[in-house]
Amino acid sequence: MALLERVNAATDTPALAKGARSEAVLRAQVLLDRAWFSPGEIDGIFGNNLQRSVRAFQQAHALPVSGRMDAATWQALQQGNAATDGTTATPAPVLVQYTLQESDTAGPFDALPKDVMERAQLKALGFESLAEALGEKFHCSPDWLRRANPGSGFAAGDTLVVPAVALDHAGKAPAGAASLRIDKADRVLSVLDKDGAVLAAFPISMGGRSDPLPVGQMDIKNAAKDPVFTFDPDLLKGTKDSDRKAVLPPGPNSPVGVYWLGLSKPHWGIHGTPHPARVGTAESNGCIHLTNWDVLRLAQVVKTGFGVDVHA
Repeated sequence: MALLERVNAATDTPALAKGARSEAVLRAQVLLDRAWFSPGEIDGIFGNNLQRSVRAFQQAHALPVSGRMDAATWQALQQGNAATDGTTATPAPVLVQYTLQESDTAGPFDALPKDVMERAQLKALGFESLAEALGEKFHCSPDWLRRANPGSGFAAGDTLVVPAVALDHAGKAPAGAASLRIDKADRVLSVLDKDGAVLAAFPISMGGRSDPLPVGQMDIKNAAKDPVFTFDPDLLKGTKDSDRKAVLPPGPNSPVGVYWLGLSKPHWGIHGTPHPARVGTAESNGCIHLTNWDVLRLAQVVKTGFGVDVHA
């Protein structure tokens, strides 16, 4: 558990910029995730999504917006990262231990068929591996999880080092959400209060040149947890001639992930994705993709009727 002890004991606040790879980057990702300024997958690498979350956090806290982790940004993050024991305020841990339960390892974990028509015959589109399931549970890259626990066989009873973002360590949902803003150029979805202040922000993927997200005002019309997905080759790009309209079952590996927020533009919605590592980089068949864990958090604070303002 040397990694856990080292990261949790660290007090340095180094300047960090895109391209950095370090335990300090890992700390920044976890703190931002808990503050509801999502870096996407936690992996210890300062990529585009972390830069987006830093910029959004800086804007929300009236700091110079640079996209770099500077002293003022560290200070603001750490001020919001205190755990109170009733007498004193101490920094909350960045990494924690988690003992794998039989419910974690039981699965089933099965490789899913690549063919969409075959997937339509299944009862659910579940996780394909324990690493994938744990990555979603702890908002991290499965590869990072393996590197952080090199001696583990990932069996029930094993104790793992994981980011402190789930269970009792999750950040409290912001109060006062009133609308959403999507910035296409930045690939960021922001939660705003009634005065337009940013309360939370998440990296997104969206439609590419062949199916662009339209600029302007939309509304959230409906919501559904664990939605089914209607696969319609007449509406989607990149389908095969043999594909036919079909309903795909729910699950974390559904094309729309684990939650759907339908928009007033027909066939469009804000939803999860089976590919968290691609969020912020990949283009999609329309719609707005978040990681599954981020869309579940978004669902906690939005309501049908919320406005969604899309900016270029």
